[in-house]
Amino acid sequence: KQPGALKRKLQSPHGNPPLKRKKSINTPGKSATGIDSREKGNSSQKPVPKKQLTNNQSESQRNKPFIKTSSLFKNNPDIPEIHRKTVQQVQENVFTTDSFSQLDLHPHLFLACFICYSVQKQTIPVLLQGRDALVRSQTGSGKTLAYGIPLVQSLQGMESKIQRSDGPYALVLVPTRELALQSFDTMQKLLKPFTWIVPGVLMGGEKRKSEKARLRKGINILISTPGRLVDHIKSTECIHFRRTQWLIIDEADRILDLGFEKDVAVILNALNAGRETRQNVLLSATLTEGVTRLANISLNDPISISIADEIQKVPKPTSQKDGADSGSLNCMEQENFAVPEKLKQYVMIVPCKLRLVTLAAFILEKCKFEKHHKMIIFFSSCEQVEFYYELLVKVLAGGPELEQPGHSSLSVCLQFLRLHGDMEQEERTEVFQEFLKSKTGILLCTDVAARGLDLPQVTWIVQYNAPASPAEYIHRIGRTARIGCHGNSLLVLAPSEAGYVSLLASHKINVSEIKMEKVLISLMKDDRFQLHRPGRKKSCGTNPQEVRERATVLQTKFENYVHSSEGTVRWAKKALQSFLCAYTTYPRNLKHIFHIKSLHLGHVAKSFGLRDAPQNLTALPSAGSKKKTKPRPKR
Repeated sequence: KQPGALKRKLQSPHGNPPLKRKKSINTPGKSATGIDSREKGNSSQKPVPKKQLTNNQSESQRNKPFIKTSSLFKNNPDIPEIHRKTVQQVQENVFTTDSFSQLDLHPHLFLACFICYSVQKQTIPVLLQGRDALVRSQTGSGKTLAYGIPLVQSLQGMESKIQRSDGPYALVLVPTRELALQSFDTMQKLLKPFTWIVPGVLMGGEKRKSEKARLRKGINILISTPGRLVDHIKSTECIHFRRTQWLIIDEADRILDLGFEKDVAVILNALNAGRETRQNVLLSATLTEGVTRLANISLNDPISISIADEIQKVPKPTSQKDGADSGSLNCMEQENFAVPEKLKQYVMIVPCKLRLVTLAAFILEKCKFEKHHKMIIFFSSCEQVEFYYELLVKVLAGGPELEQPGHSSLSVCLQFLRLHGDMEQEERTEVFQEFLKSKTGILLCTDVAARGLDLPQVTWIVQYNAPASPAEYIHRIGRTARIGCHGNSLLVLAPSEAGYVSLLASHKINVSEIKMEKVLISLMKDDRFQLHRPGRKKSCGTNPQEVRERATVLQTKFENYVHSSEGTVRWAKKALQSFLCAYTTYPRNLKHIFHIKSLHLGHVAKSFGLRDAPQNLTALPSAGSKKKTKPRPKR
């Protein structure tokens, strides 16, 4: 056709020049030119050929920095101001001026240990006298040596030399497999000069056949998890406790929390059947009602050793008729916890939509830009650990399909590991040893790593999901600032959960606030999240708008990966479902802080890389805590 005719057709009816295409994300029902799509049929414009339209769309897609997403920074709840009184934290003197040479020990024992800690100074003399003891001291204060040294001292000094075939002279119960391995390693070091005393470990995930063979040959110091030991008591004929003189229950409160109370009762009955008299020791960083109950059953006229207090007799409970809920509530209200002196504790209030990008920005800030940091991140379920591990490795650590030309790989700087109870034992042991030896790295885990583990050089503890009690909070942060070292902890809370800070303050736990905006600024240091716009000058400062844009780019990267296949979407939904189920299990006295109805499902879904709230979450009622609290009346 003639050029003039074409020009006339492209003009508007009033003779104005053609409308320019706006560079903005299209809204539903509007065309790219801003004209309502319903008016297209009446306009006199010539329809663009399909092939040309496709080319134009692909070109515009290339120009757009990210696909359409809902805004991260709109419709969020207000972040409340944290009003709290500064409280005086309970401190323990971890170190003492005394040394092991002042104790009446075998020379090889105090040569193996250079520094004497307060808990050891108070515990070792009591245990050398043959007394039962209930030991309470902060995490990372040297409790393993506090019972290990007097145990080895008494066994090596026996008149008739111990034979391997004699069987167990001491039984050490621990809650988790990793702690069993760590305690076994400590015992091996103490027993180096005393080769005739044989330590051994029993735990789930290992082959029963090989464990039975070791039991037949003989183990003198038996370290075990309760479940596996009960399994052998019932099925292994060669196991006996005729010569068992020591029972040590380490992390006693955690053993009860994991539901091993019945197993402990079976073990105590087996021990009493083999030998009635023995020395018993209970150790924990927290003293719960369950531990007190266990102490009444297993200890005989014990000494209570608390580093924050003076040595005193164990007080008997004033009333055992109180209900379980009121008892645990009183215990929580009354107990104050000792915190390592060089530990700095922080809290950050983050709306649910921004949790994922804020966590990622924090990881980048500490482990990429500052470097030399070793971090542990706690989650409330195994499914979340698996999901976030895969997501962070692919997006943050520069997965091969997400790497861009011109950007160096971050996989060297950011090394992610995971640890949870659903992993095979061989893999759990491998991950534990790898993180133990590494100087940097990020370990994503459940509470399986919260008790007793001595992981050196950990500088940051991040609690992405809040713990169910202040006692659990103390155990988690106890993985850093161990034995006088420096450490930091960060607790991430939603605006509706801000009351948890006051709960911690009531237990003499001080936390300082970090603003979310300060953490998100670290995204300005990473050009992968830069918003590329034609003609835009490079920003040199910390423009809040650009910080928000970069956070949106990062969120879009997460969402693109999650929605790249049906499998990853299902995985994200499964992780979200596990989070919601875990959220319903908070104890009744914390329901005013952590209530499932206070969560916005669509906003929470954003933190799992989902663009919309899932419609088919069917397993939520299976948590069933509400159904149990309000049973239906019988007709």
